[in-house]
Amino acid sequence: MPPITPHAPLILASGSRYRASLLARLGLPFVAMPSDADETRLPDETPLELAERLALAKARVLSRQHRERWVLGSDQVCACGSRVLGKPGTRAAAIAQLTAQSGQVVEFITAVALVHEASEAVHRHVDITRVRFRALTAAEIERYVDAEPAFDCAGSFKSEGLGIALVEAIESEDATGLVGLPLIAVRRMLAEAGLPIP
Repeated sequence: MPPITPHAPLILASGSRYRASLLARLGLPFVAMPSDADETRLPDETPLELAERLALAKARVLSRQHRERWVLGSDQVCACGSRVLGKPGTRAAAIAQLTAQSGQVVEFITAVALVHEASEAVHRHVDITRVRFRALTAAEIERYVDAEPAFDCAGSFKSEGLGIALVEAIESEDATGLVGLPLIAVRRMLAEAGLPIP
């Protein structure tokens, strides 16, 4: 079993305030650090493969710098048919994404990887949430984007906010997966790593 430090035994390899807020719910001290892993999609890479690879890559970048610490990496990919929708960044891009998702079933694939470099331990999980969007009018989309500009969210909406009004149904084993970090799986992985919660 790798050594566990009493203070902040865990590093969250992310600069996402959403992931940090979710992980804080488990009550385990941690330090959040952005990872500079290359997030470029590889040719012919499926959305699932992309999410899994990036979650592990984000964790490995920091685990190589902090070999005795557990590092948690995560990545979410929004798959609308064969398209991967990233963070829109702008109002126009958000409107385009929501227009593409209107009336569609969209998969939000959230992969997590917990890595301990010194012991070569790796724990992995993938959560898939299926969201069925309502048939949205252009006016509805614009009103939503103006009311809740989710420009830093893959798929351009926040299910934990007003974005819930855009959907007909959400199929998920873990509601936190859609927000960006599936806590049910993360708790299990941490327990397997010797960090039981509670």
